[in-house]
Amino acid sequence: MSSRALVLVPGLDGTGLLFYRQAPILARRFHVETFPLPNDESCTMESLVAMLKEAVDRLTRERGEDKVFLCGESFGGALSLSFALRHPEKLAGLVILNSFPYIRQRVRIRLGPPLLKLMPWGAMPVVRRFTESRLHSSHTLPEDIEEFHQRTRAIGRRGYIRRLELLGEYDIRSELHRIDVRTLFLAADEDHLVPSVAEARFMAERMPRAEVRVLEGYGHICMIHHDFNLLEHVEPWLGR
Repeated sequence: MSSRALVLVPGLDGTGLLFYRQAPILARRFHVETFPLPNDESCTMESLVAMLKEAVDRLTRERGEDKVFLCGESFGGALSLSFALRHPEKLAGLVILNSFPYIRQRVRIRLGPPLLKLMPWGAMPVVRRFTESRLHSSHTLPEDIEEFHQRTRAIGRRGYIRRLELLGEYDIRSELHRIDVRTLFLAADEDHLVPSVAEARFMAERMPRAEVRVLEGYGHICMIHHDFNLLEHVEPWLGR
């Protein structure tokens, strides 16, 4: 069994705390590390790629390896794909979960940051409870949702808003053909936040070594789900 390193890249939350259920499962096959995103209002996609490169370089140096796997969820998928465009030589493969090459609801994503800057940050837990139906799977257990709310309290305001601003500018559609890294797209068919299945198929059709697996019955935030096992999807892909 391979013990190659796998780096988990979080979504908009940026904390990496939502990998709590999958990290120990993935550790059966990989050396697992998480790359938390900075709570920084001045970062760019380029600076995030550079910080991720530093983390990957450190990890490969410490382990005497030349490549790692990246697993990016949502915004983390966008960052991982951006990393693959700049540093393909560092990657053994990509696993991209519920992500996109471009935000099609451009007006909505650009309205988000100004509204959040006006809103007291302490109101965000209430906002998340009102948006549960768009985020979670239809059969997510109440205790899983409560754990989600507890962990998302650690999200930093500045970094979260800045990541939303970056998505308003993000567009790699014309560059997808250059990502010649073995890639597994995982897309939830009950994702009501992003059209994940359509986006995964769009990207895979334009990338030379990509494939898509549809996650039936899951929503956008499925990594916390009690019956979701990411390794069950990754291992068959590794063996093919």
